[in-house]
Amino acid sequence: GGKLNRGLTVVQAALAIRRAQGPLSLADEKKLVREAAVLGWCVEWLQASFLVADDLMDSSVTRRGQPCWYKNPDIGTIAVNDAIVLLTQVDILLHKYFGHDPELFLDLHRLLTETTYQTEMGQFLDLTTQPPQGPINLDLYTEERYDLIVKYKTAFYSFYAPIALGMAVAGVRDADSRRVAREICVKMGTYFQVQDDYLDCYASPEVLGKIGTDIQDSKCSWLVVQALKRASPEQRNVLLQNYGKDDEACIAKVKEVFTALELEKAYFAYEDGVHAELVRTIDRDVHTVPKEVFHGLLRKIYKRSK
Repeated sequence: GGKLNRGLTVVQAALAIRRAQGPLSLADEKKLVREAAVLGWCVEWLQASFLVADDLMDSSVTRRGQPCWYKNPDIGTIAVNDAIVLLTQVDILLHKYFGHDPELFLDLHRLLTETTYQTEMGQFLDLTTQPPQGPINLDLYTEERYDLIVKYKTAFYSFYAPIALGMAVAGVRDADSRRVAREICVKMGTYFQVQDDYLDCYASPEVLGKIGTDIQDSKCSWLVVQALKRASPEQRNVLLQNYGKDDEACIAKVKEVFTALELEKAYFAYEDGVHAELVRTIDRDVHTVPKEVFHGLLRKIYKRSK
């Protein structure tokens, strides 16, 4: 039920870059599409592995409108092994389709290994914002920690990896091009996660495809971080007493604080501001690949509803 945006981005980026370099024969284009598609599936297998594990760790209920994988009666904690199996498919695909080119293989393998490690570290930061037991510590819910979580847990694998893989298979592998891509993709990935946090609270489960659980899961989300910045002592106490509790009345009280602090308005202001900043950065800093590679990716997520 996924949209396959990450995998498709690899193919779209690779094609756009190679076509901008000059005429491409039909045979060369087919070869490029095949190789880029394999890398796209590597990213999708990586994503699948992360989601299976993440849903189990978060005790989530639904994913893409269906019960989470571990929620199936005959699965349960077998999902841990399933997540490992999914992750291993990445190496299998790389060896099968790129093992004949050691230099390219090592570059792609390094990119995907770095991405996996970065995402794992982001998940670790997310999970350890609060210990499994004990009272909630709102002092840990800072903008600095939030930025680190979303940078490592979301931005690298959802945005930088697909673009960097597309660049690599199209022959653009210099350090400066990757630096620019990384800076843009981290900013875009952070925006994407802020959107996710907003939608988790405000989008209907029917549209979103899952039931939002950030409040009861004590997540260090953009909404609670912004609420803590703006809250009065009384509002902070309401959050302290109710955030992280799997109780409908407690969840409602948290959302009342969000409403009183006009966080929806703050979100829309953030969205417009970061979009304008990204457009300026792409136009100013991107020179070795078509700017449309990044503009097209930004259009896919701007004002999304799920």
